[in-house]
Amino acid sequence: MVSQVENVDLDPKGTFKYILIKVVDNQSKESKFIVRGYKRCGYHADILDEVMRTEQKRGLDLDFDCVGGGRIRHEPEKHELLVYGYSQGYGQADHQKSVDIIKTKYPGYNVTFSNEGY
Repeated sequence: MVSQVENVDLDPKGTFKYILIKVVDNQSKESKFIVRGYKRCGYHADILDEVMRTEQKRGLDLDFDCVGGGRIRHEPEKHELLVYGYSQGYGQADHQKSVDIIKTKYPGYNVTFSNEGY
């Protein structure tokens, strides 16, 4: 069930790569988009690999498709998140869609995006 997958999982602070992923339940065909971003991952593909490994351990029959990426600057002391840039491998994510998803986990934050920068 895609509802069992968290909408957002980001590192608590810093600037890091992120990806927008479409998750599909292979049984029901239900789908949703999720956002993942980790400083420890050097490449956007590393984030996708980690998400797939983590979720597959839970025994859910899901498919994960990265639909784009970029970077996030997370400044918790200012309650700000900036989504920007692109992924060389996956292209630019729909940053507006990513912002809308991120806002569900960070309602008190100023979450913005820019299509500029790498």
